Amino acid sequence: MAKNPLKITDTILRDAHQSQAATRMRIEDMIPALEILDSVGYWSLECWGGATFDSCMRFLNEDPWERLRTLKKHMPNTKLQMLLRGQNLLGYKHYADDVVDAFVGKSIENGIEVIRVFDALNDPRNLEQAMKAIKKNGGICEAAISYTISPVHNEEYFVKLSKELEQMGADTICIKDMANLLLPKDAYSLVKKLKENVKVPIHLHTHNTSGTGDMTNLRAADAGVDIVDCALSPMANGTSNPATESLVATLAGTDRDTGLNLEVLSKAAAHFRGVANKLKADGTLDPKVLNVDTNTLLYQVPGGMLSNLISQLKQQKAEDKYYDVLAEVPRVREDFGYPPLVTPTSQIVGTQAVLNVITGERYKMVTKESKGLLKGEYGKLPAPVNEEVRAKAGIKPEEVITCRPADLIEPEMDKYREETKDIAKCDEDVLSYALFPQVAPKFFDIRDGRVAAPEAPKAEEKKETASKATVENGVRILYVDDCSNK
Repeated sequence: MAKNPLKITDTILRDAHQSQAATRMRIEDMIPALEILDSVGYWSLECWGGATFDSCMRFLNEDPWERLRTLKKHMPNTKLQMLLRGQNLLGYKHYADDVVDAFVGKSIENGIEVIRVFDALNDPRNLEQAMKAIKKNGGICEAAISYTISPVHNEEYFVKLSKELEQMGADTICIKDMANLLLPKDAYSLVKKLKENVKVPIHLHTHNTSGTGDMTNLRAADAGVDIVDCALSPMANGTSNPATESLVATLAGTDRDTGLNLEVLSKAAAHFRGVANKLKADGTLDPKVLNVDTNTLLYQVPGGMLSNLISQLKQQKAEDKYYDVLAEVPRVREDFGYPPLVTPTSQIVGTQAVLNVITGERYKMVTKESKGLLKGEYGKLPAPVNEEVRAKAGIKPEEVITCRPADLIEPEMDKYREETKDIAKCDEDVLSYALFPQVAPKFFDIRDGRVAAPEAPKAEEKKETASKATVENGVRILYVDDCSNK
């Protein structure tokens, strides 16, 4: 037995297929391998949250709550983990505190034990209510720091933030490196600093978009990280997470030996290899996502955000502007106060960069979401914004929100219950509607047999996990749940 075994969270049931196959793995594709996964000895299995909730209803005609109950039934011995966007929950706006309380309570009641909660701006006020609700309902609260690089995001910043999250009740702290920007040497240094300054376990989440993920995990293990995220090999690497089996084999016989059995992992991987092949065959899993893309390191643009930018430019027949847009992204990010590029800020900054380039004038057209970010509707930005840009967006200094944004939202659950009294069968249905009011009623109609299920979408439609699409100045803007949403 290793002196200090490294614990593993496997993402095969959530982040892996979200990153590579637009979150299209069905529950029937999971069930045959669940008992094997349950026997592995993982610290946890990430299987819910992120884009799974939306995708279940929108594309797969599955009830996300029923999926969770099924997963728990087949995996009673392993902690089930989900990803939550703080006050945004799984949607794209801030919800009232009573909705946050209800959603967290029902998630834990239906089988979730570990909730990784993050905020796109690293504003602790946006994590406060969710963290309280997790603790109140007996869940394990894993507070995440969204890792990024900027003049204000340094080790001191992340250590200070982690200490604050620990004081707020975090049971573990996650370094959430959604864009694979955390290089191995920096991972070693940051983990060391965090281990010296906080008492709770440190969990590292990275991807392999730029090809450095395995090395980052290894150096973090050398520095004493407690838990790392990996994905079983059939859906690992590229825009997904580093492969589980590779790390297990690398650490075997060392002080950080995971103790996991490669033969058992191989059995589970054999099943998911078939699932991955099926998703490739129908065009859902594009082999391009397996490629290393070092543009991530140059532009700090997550892989899923890159594909979204390309999609927008294709629609405008402006693919030749690709590198102009990539160069514009960091400029917009600076103007907006250096938000980390993770859902929803990655889409907001990326779309604004596209508009700035296509219209030929910076901020000639400012999206509603950009205005909201500049106004403080999403929370406190890490650095001061460009006041000229804020003024150009039509926002007066006195209009800027400085309080916790959710303090301005009245309780909403009673309103949602009233709106769904004829279609909701339970509180879970009410919450599904609260998060996705356009999608949930259509899903309920199909689930309850009032209308027939639509035909399966074409391959190109599957690649969009758009939760909303708007047209701004002739530009169709997709807000997708990209692989940066970890």
